[in-house]
Amino acid sequence: MPEPRDLDTQGLDMSPANLAKLLSVDVEGWRAEIPLIEKHFAQFGDRLPQGMKDEVKGLAERLGTAKH
Repeated sequence: MPEPRDLDTQGLDMSPANLAKLLSVDVEGWRAEIPLIEKHFAQFGDRLPQGMKDEVKGLAERLGTAKH
């Protein structure tokens, strides 16, 4: 994720707090979504592309090490 200082916000009427909120990630919210995504994907069985399974696995791994 970019840091606020990495973005050219010149000309935008945006407070630093709003910019920080836009760049934040709700880690706990995404962690709660993982089982729901997996349940949804399970209905497709072997027809679900392996790449989609890999993406969810990678997301779960990244969220496991994400800072709160």
